[in-house]
Amino acid sequence: MRFTVLTLFPELIEQGFSTSITGRAAEKGLLSLRCVNIRDYALDRYGHVDDYPYGGGAGMVMQAPPIYRAYEAAVGDGKKPRLIYVTPQGRVFDQKLATELAKEEELYILCGHYEGVDERILEEIATDRISIGDYVLTGGELPALVIMDAVSRMVPGVLSNEESGEDESFMNGLLEYPQYTRPEVFLDRPVPEILKSGHHANIARWRRNESLKRTKKVRPELLEQADLDKADRKFLSELEREEESENQ
Repeated sequence: MRFTVLTLFPELIEQGFSTSITGRAAEKGLLSLRCVNIRDYALDRYGHVDDYPYGGGAGMVMQAPPIYRAYEAAVGDGKKPRLIYVTPQGRVFDQKLATELAKEEELYILCGHYEGVDERILEEIATDRISIGDYVLTGGELPALVIMDAVSRMVPGVLSNEESGEDESFMNGLLEYPQYTRPEVFLDRPVPEILKSGHHANIARWRRNESLKRTKKVRPELLEQADLDKADRKFLSELEREEESENQ
């Protein structure tokens, strides 16, 4: 997977990407990162890339020409790559979208700043507008890192243990079950006995039930789209009966 990021702060992207799992995967050649500094393509020698918005209003807007010049320099050969513009106005990023994006050989990400980006450049080069949540940040670099991290984990070979990606939250439509490690007892709280039993089928069922319980409590709307079997539905019905009896 090759990432190309158009940004005013390449050092922020490079530092974040070079650590932990993504950094190790890049060293192995499984991932690569190229940052293009939009300011290098400014129209004047002062490096201006923004101007006042037409129609008035607070703040500044990133100009289209520097971004387009940076884009053309990065893409070349008249290609039309998949380019993500990170914005609160976009489609909300989730695990399904991360898995979809991981199938691409190359992704471009445009990081906005100030009050946003001239709409005309987005109409010209952006194929996707993606949001990481309903809040506003000072720039697109942190959302870009979030997207790259989530997508990278879905690239074959990036995770040392393939199963570690398959059982995590949202991969099966549910939140992940609780995890435990040594010591066996911490602050008088022991590890659940079932996890020490060695009975893999029972452990798998316990984990599935815990995922169902946690999802029902924290994100019940996810259950509407989850792939539930007969045992899952039976367990959820039992949970509902227990809750009803407790509330009486």
